[in-house]
Amino acid sequence: MRGQHIGMGCHFPLADFASKEPVMTRLRTTAMAFAGAAAMFALAAAPAQAAPGDVTTTCANTATPAGYVDVNWGYSASCGGQNLAPNIKQIKQLTGLPIGTVVQACGSTYYPAGWVATSSYFSNSCVAFPNSGFNNNAWTLKRVS
Repeated sequence: MRGQHIGMGCHFPLADFASKEPVMTRLRTTAMAFAGAAAMFALAAAPAQAAPGDVTTTCANTATPAGYVDVNWGYSASCGGQNLAPNIKQIKQLTGLPIGTVVQACGSTYYPAGWVATSSYFSNSCVAFPNSGFNNNAWTLKRVS
């Protein structure tokens, strides 16, 4: 029987490799497709029952829910896009935090009622759009009511 030598004295028939490789390629491709779909679903899903102060990551094309603020922007291949423009964001649940709490938030969303901006500044982590310059894009927020 003709075969190919694969180190350590093992011989495998060439026909075995030829017949199994396409199956393994299809299996790997299918597994990657399912993994990608699961990642997209997890990133696009709205946060469910988050505790006050919890931070969740979502794709940028998902609207920030009421009671949350954006706290960080970045890029992830799992959220699509052809360039390295920000397409993913982290959002923080503010509802339920005690009066007097201070948080840092991006200026890309409105802050909820009961919160006031005590200062604004530029933050690299809040650059939500390419070429947006160095204008103030973040706030220090304080819960007042």
